[in-house]
Amino acid sequence: MSSENKNEDQEFKKASRRKFLKQGAALACMTAAGLKAAAQGQEDPKLRTDYVPEDQVPQDHVVRNPWTGEMMRDEEGNLVVDWTGTPQWAAYQKSTRAVGGSRYGKIEVDSRLYGVRSKFVTTHRRAFDGGSGPGYSGTPTAPESIKTYFFSLLSPIDAQMGVITPAGLHFTDEHGEVPEIDPREHRLTIYGMVDRPITLTMDELMSLPSVSRVHFVECNSDGETRDLRKLDWATAGHCFGELSCSEWTGVLMSTLLDMVGVKKGAKWFYASAGDEYNQTWSIPLWKGMDDALIAYGQNGEPLRIEQGFPVRLVVPGFQGTMNIKRLRRIKITDELTLFHRMYGDTRANGKITWFRLELPPQSCILRPSGGQQLTRHGFQEIRGIAWSGQGKITRVEVTVDAGKTWKDAQIQGPVHSKAHTRFTFPWTWNGQETIIAARCTDEKGSVQPLTPEAAKMRGYSLENFKKEVIQRNNIPQPWKIDRDGRITNAIFSI
Repeated sequence: MSSENKNEDQEFKKASRRKFLKQGAALACMTAAGLKAAAQGQEDPKLRTDYVPEDQVPQDHVVRNPWTGEMMRDEEGNLVVDWTGTPQWAAYQKSTRAVGGSRYGKIEVDSRLYGVRSKFVTTHRRAFDGGSGPGYSGTPTAPESIKTYFFSLLSPIDAQMGVITPAGLHFTDEHGEVPEIDPREHRLTIYGMVDRPITLTMDELMSLPSVSRVHFVECNSDGETRDLRKLDWATAGHCFGELSCSEWTGVLMSTLLDMVGVKKGAKWFYASAGDEYNQTWSIPLWKGMDDALIAYGQNGEPLRIEQGFPVRLVVPGFQGTMNIKRLRRIKITDELTLFHRMYGDTRANGKITWFRLELPPQSCILRPSGGQQLTRHGFQEIRGIAWSGQGKITRVEVTVDAGKTWKDAQIQGPVHSKAHTRFTFPWTWNGQETIIAARCTDEKGSVQPLTPEAAKMRGYSLENFKKEVIQRNNIPQPWKIDRDGRITNAIFSI
């Protein structure tokens, strides 16, 4: 480098350093000013542009205590306000658009108190015809736009990501209006063949040692074949919509049974709701001693009313109808007592098997699955869930050639007992028509039977099996993929 160029380079560096120091000083002044303004803002909220004095807060937008009707305040004494639809919120939207442009200032709902999902996420529960017909129990019915009468709302598991079902998408079966119960007045009583009967308030129950467990809840009729054989357009949510998985928080029933002292000879417990017309069940006592849970929380928040607020029974792996909502009484007894309804398996010889309480292993590919479309050839990751009422899933196999061959899928951890277990399988689609399906094995060694095996186990010919209404159906759910990538229901094909 020449001496002339060297001198120019040195002068450039000096000038750059002076500019950097000058900018740094200016930034320091700005920071100091900002800190001072922030401090002033804390001392005097009137200096903040977002502050609304209490006398200007729209009174009808202040959140009120549901029991006293008083306006709610936070720990600092500030009013708790939902600003949605207020003039102040409209002014905020206008100023945001002025600063950021037309893309901003469009948020209509003040979601700071309780979050909302993106308007581009439209997943919703589906109405289901429970077969009970209009006027069941003489209960008035809510307006709806579907052609079939229903009490059930199905979970859209075809859109589920992971193993947990969002509380707002958890399926619900009800036999009338869902009552909302004041938790201050609710009581849980345990009596019968016990040494020390107890009645607990919700506060007393929630003060006891607690656990959080991940378990699925599934209706006894989930996946039944009555309608599925007719619906080539059925999605995974139509096939297994009465199935959801949550993290349940509460008190182990065994803790309560230790408190009351169960008498010798007791074999059953009878669980009933505050609204007894809705659901009651007799359940083997060993289940109560094992992993039954008295739950007041779901997925990190209190139970929603359609999930049994303020407290429900969770009997992991047992048919869903036994998970009594709005639990009020548990009677310990040595004999069977009344049921809301009985469920059993009818065999080909006409015999009925009662008390098959644990749900069998089942699995379903969620992607790609019915109602979806493959838009390209090449790599596709097959994803799905498996579950069993008998314990943990230990193996999942996938076929991509209509059952000719089966290969092990990758199980995604953590694997919980009696819970959804996620699996994946790498696959390259060559554009040819095929059928895909999954089958699973649980820790007791039970394997999902193929359709011919299931028919034989129940004493039916294959043709009659396909015509029957099969509950606790756990044959694989196949999906047919045509050359255009269209995916349809292919039940009974494997």
